[in-house]
Amino acid sequence: MSTRLTKELAYDAPAEAVAAMLDDPAFREEVLARQKVVRGSVTIDGDHVRIEQVRSAGDIPSFARSFVGEEIVVVQTETWTSPTSADVELAIPGKPGEARGGLVLVESGGTTTETLDLDLSIRIPLVGGKIEKLVAGLFSDALDVEHRVGREWLAR
Repeated sequence: MSTRLTKELAYDAPAEAVAAMLDDPAFREEVLARQKVVRGSVTIDGDHVRIEQVRSAGDIPSFARSFVGEEIVVVQTETWTSPTSADVELAIPGKPGEARGGLVLVESGGTTTETLDLDLSIRIPLVGGKIEKLVAGLFSDALDVEHRVGREWLAR
């Protein structure tokens, strides 16, 4: 079983500008700061992006906190296969869960839509589905913050 997360983020900018923003470590670091992670790092090497973030688990339900502990480490990797598409993976090191999917930038009329489509899978009997939905919600909220930062970034 898995949970699908599809999110569309629209930017008033050409795809080239959105791609350049996503390829800028300063943008990714600003997103981490605004997401209020405990710790985070960004590495961009050519077509490979690696974002490691540590989040506090203090505000998640106790059934999930017993699975993740007091902090949640999430490693996001993007492998850009073209200027407008990437394979995306999320991992929670040491935990039986992951997300895989893709990211696509589509420009139309000066507006670019970033579409992220992921399948989340948490392999824990009985509560895996609940945790998948929780993780999907947390990641969706994190993308909302990224979108706000991105709109501000592109407006500068």
